[in-house]
Amino acid sequence: MDLSVKSLENVDYMIEAIKTKLRVASGAAIKAEHFDYEKYEDLLDIYEHVQSKNQFSVSEMDALVVELGRLRKG
Repeated sequence: MDLSVKSLENVDYMIEAIKTKLRVASGAAIKAEHFDYEKYEDLLDIYEHVQSKNQFSVSEMDALVVELGRLRKG
């Protein structure tokens, strides 16, 4: 998958991978269509950061969730 290409499919892939890696309890509430397409690069940065780590502290998880919330539309 070429994540350098902005697409809804890639956003969906990254969101699902982030939710899986972080074991997000309310993952059903986080959907690709909720994210601002103009902030694709920011989402890609979060995805790459999450994928590069094996463990997350509670404060890291909180920060990542806050950042994902910042990228949402609205």
